[in-house]
Amino acid sequence: MLITLPHVLTPDELGQARAWLAAGAWTGGRHTAGRQSAQVKDNAQLDPAHPLTQHLQRLVLAAMERHLLFFSAALPKKIWPPAFNRYVGGQTYGDHVDQGIRSREGLRLRSDLSCTLFFSEPEDYEGGELVTELGGQTFRVKGRAGDAVLYLGHTVHRVEPVTRGERLASFFWVESLVRAPEQRELLFNLDRALTALRERDGESAEAVALMGTYHHLLRMWADT
Repeated sequence: MLITLPHVLTPDELGQARAWLAAGAWTGGRHTAGRQSAQVKDNAQLDPAHPLTQHLQRLVLAAMERHLLFFSAALPKKIWPPAFNRYVGGQTYGDHVDQGIRSREGLRLRSDLSCTLFFSEPEDYEGGELVTELGGQTFRVKGRAGDAVLYLGHTVHRVEPVTRGERLASFFWVESLVRAPEQRELLFNLDRALTALRERDGESAEAVALMGTYHHLLRMWADT
């Protein structure tokens, strides 16, 4: 599952985020990586203790929480505080897999899903594609500013070298109410079909019946 989430940020929010990113305190990015990932990671990250980072985290979390497609696809139980990275001058993040469990300051999270939110327009930099390997296929993503991409946490992925310009993004992990990817994908597909049916036919008897099926499956599979 790899899902593009369009228009997560409004134009005003995007402008505010870019201003905060420009004024933030950047440090080396390897300190947040695991042992294997640190060997292939070369980027900069905002200091998590800086007040502007905390403003950005609140902005991103508020935007994600109101995004219906994100909720439908992720069924979030916990969201890791967003981090923010910058790639310039050939910086890259080689093939790696995210840690299965993230733990910090009393927060422990199972990284079922990874999410990247883009602040730079794709034409503002060369390279920098997010590349994921899934089901024998390779997906290359270079999202519009304000869009996000959601993908399975256990996939091998990388960020290609940025050879011109600057790539700014946020990244974070999600623990889902539904652990199994197959069950989560089934619920997502059912929700999308149900939404289309309701938009076409209103609250028909068929829509009500399918809604009951959706919530029955959610009760069976969700861990609250």
